[in-house]
Amino acid sequence: MTKDVLQRRMRSDVALMFGNALFVEHARPAAIREHPLASWLAVGTVCMGAFMGQLDASIVTLTFPAVQAQFAAPLAAVEWISLSYLVTLVGLVAGAGRVSDAYGRKLMYLYGFVVFTAASAACALAPSLSWLIAFRVVQAVGAALLQANSVALVVTSVARGRMREALSVQAAAQALGLALGPTVGGALVLAAGWQWVFWVNVPVGIVALIAGHFLLPRTRERTPLGAFDWPGLVLLASTSTAFLLAISAVSGLGLSPVITVSLFVLSIALSAAFVVRELRAASPLLDLQVLRPAGVSVGLLGALAAYLVLFGPLALFPQVIAAGGAALGLAISALPAGFALSAVGGNRWLRGADTRSRAVGGAAVAAFAIVGLLFVGQSLVAIAVLLGVLGLGLGVFIPANNAAIMGAIPARSAAVGGGLLNMGRGLGTALGVALVMLCLHLGAGQGAMFALASLLSVAVLAGVAGAVPGAARAVESPATNAEL
Repeated sequence: MTKDVLQRRMRSDVALMFGNALFVEHARPAAIREHPLASWLAVGTVCMGAFMGQLDASIVTLTFPAVQAQFAAPLAAVEWISLSYLVTLVGLVAGAGRVSDAYGRKLMYLYGFVVFTAASAACALAPSLSWLIAFRVVQAVGAALLQANSVALVVTSVARGRMREALSVQAAAQALGLALGPTVGGALVLAAGWQWVFWVNVPVGIVALIAGHFLLPRTRERTPLGAFDWPGLVLLASTSTAFLLAISAVSGLGLSPVITVSLFVLSIALSAAFVVRELRAASPLLDLQVLRPAGVSVGLLGALAAYLVLFGPLALFPQVIAAGGAALGLAISALPAGFALSAVGGNRWLRGADTRSRAVGGAAVAAFAIVGLLFVGQSLVAIAVLLGVLGLGLGVFIPANNAAIMGAIPARSAAVGGGLLNMGRGLGTALGVALVMLCLHLGAGQGAMFALASLLSVAVLAGVAGAVPGAARAVESPATNAEL
């Protein structure tokens, strides 16, 4: 064998080993795997990603004025910092779950941290608005990998009887990130500049990446990927993009009526094409059989409605309440604070209640709070109290609803289920903000604007809450995925 042939073979072997290593999930150390708290160490690691994702979601809008000033750009262009991220996330999260179920949820989750953290640093260094928006798209790719696997990693890391409790802890981490976002973001922008809103993700991402490598369990049940459904991915991403752009256009993005109507028609046509494609594909991006149980399909509608209710008031009150500043910010923070308190303590307070009772009760409390908010006027004290009650109700409903959804999905498809759940959450968040912006853009009175967003939320959430748990009562939770 010649020297050149030997060198080429060695290079080929090294490349093959490196390529295989990219798709290998490493086991946890035995000392961690056998530790009594191993499952909760895994949940804590996932909570880092949940915290970082919600912190980013609630912090970025605070950069708009500073970015406008630095790049001399109109608000309609600067809004794409958030819009591009959301459109990408909603379009990719289901596909990310499909890939993760095939190659490993831990592996794809860690790659999500790598991409999200690197893109955050790139956003901080962006030389122009166009580059910033482009880096936000990359950041959303990492977020899709994180969100598609977060719920799946939680429910497959803990014992079946602790699933609701674990999901409550994750929900609390999300609420904490959501609650701290405005405070942390405002301080960072004021003291150090808008770039630090993105820099703050870097140390958190590095710590979470290291923790995930050592603390997260490997995936034991996988679903073969087969031929990846690229047409399905393009159709899904295009559908969500067209729909969100249409909603945004109606809310004042500045597009012509012809383009707006065309976007709505296009979103309907693309969604129909996506369903046809998934029914016929040999290896579909989204197995529509997963949606057949009522606990899944109706539960996903519940997830969308719940996050519509959660994010709608956060966007609405700064626009309709005359008093501003720290007092208003403190009043609004009662919503995520109540959500976090309920998500953490609800499992202890409602120990004897089943999933149905928790979901219906939480939705009823949330509906009561929203209706009450219609009659309190400008009183910040009353608003704070009712927002806190709303948060308490959502903190009970959301973990119960998540448990019902994931309990109806086989463990081998857990990441697809998690991706669908997060897609519903993303759409709910977008609609919560979009409905408020629509009311403001149409120039309705303050009471009418609030009534429209609130009553729609109540109607959807109450209807879902009555349907989901009944279907979910007979559903067993998926087998856990504890690593041997």
